[in-house]
Amino acid sequence: MVTAEILGNLTNFIIQTISNSGYMGIFLLMVAESALIPIPSEVIMPFSGYLVSTGKFNVVFVIIAGSIGNLVGGLIAYFVGSYLGRGFILKYGKYVLLKKSHLEFAESYFKKYGDRSTFISRLLPAIRTYVSLPAGVAKMNLKKFAVFTLVGSIIWSTALTYVGIALGEEWNSIRKYSNYFDAIVVIVIIIAIIVYWKKKKTTPADDS
Repeated sequence: MVTAEILGNLTNFIIQTISNSGYMGIFLLMVAESALIPIPSEVIMPFSGYLVSTGKFNVVFVIIAGSIGNLVGGLIAYFVGSYLGRGFILKYGKYVLLKKSHLEFAESYFKKYGDRSTFISRLLPAIRTYVSLPAGVAKMNLKKFAVFTLVGSIIWSTALTYVGIALGEEWNSIRKYSNYFDAIVVIVIIIAIIVYWKKKKTTPADDS
């Protein structure tokens, strides 16, 4: 299949980039992934986690590189949406494989969940790459966007890194189980939201 061939070439590119450039390679690849370039973090971070398991990388530096890279890439996409607008995105998005349907889905998601969607989306497949655009178009508060994006990116990068550490030399097998991994992440998010709202409702109001 062509898709499998492209993914294989992309995986080799990621491996070579990280192997040759270390933490800077992780950072740049995660910038690209979050700035709409179709480079999967599901390969970047697990491979980096595998290198942690071999002693070549430090886990803290790997997570920092991945998280900051995602933040920078997210800010790039945010400013594209903010300054260049929806029309520009629709016209030129095809060059980074961004379809109109992708943007419309991200827009509807952002409208439904508001500012907090920039945090939740960092933990979700597909939508995590595109939600920065509607946030920029809507001119969401930049400080809030940066904080939500960074926190979500730290959680995502940490999870994928530890998957790579746990799998070791079999790190690439995460692709076989990516659907299960995504489902687990979604379930955890739903549970966390339910717990949060229940606590909020049961917390007595401050009369002072």
